[in-house]
Order: sequence, then C-alpha cells, then structure tokens
Amino acid sequence: MASSQRSIAWTPQENKLFEKALARFDSDTPDRWVNVARAVGGSKTAEEVERHYHILIEDLRRIDSGYIPIPKYTKT
Repeated sequence: MASSQRSIAWTPQENKLFEKALARFDSDTPDRWVNVARAVGGSKTAEEVERHYHILIEDLRRIDSGYIPIPKYTKT
C-alpha cells in the first residue's frame, strides 16, 4: 500500500488536531502540509492532510450553498 493511502479514516482527535493546526499554519507557512501532518501526530502524510483540507473546503462550500444542511449537533 502506498504511503499516501496508508490511513484513510480520521479519528475525532485527529480532526481536532487538524483544525488547530490549520489555525496555526496558514497558507503563507512554508511546508504547511508537512507541519500540519506533524501536528496531527504523525499518523498522516502531507498529502493526506492536504487532501483532507480540500475535502473540508468542498464540504463548507456545499453547506454555504445550501446543498447540504448544517448538521444538528447534540449538546454534551
């Protein structure tokens, strides 16, 4: 299995680390995706985190366009 395909599923913890890393490493950061991958804990490659980012952006675009309803989260 290629390294870019080694871990597809994202845990809630990885997603939270990913979100925090995106806030820390903006688009002007050199080697942004390498830094984000490290911040996620090293379980994802730079290619995986960049792909995850583009999926997130597309999901947000669809939500903003009204194609996907805003999720209703339960309070914990």
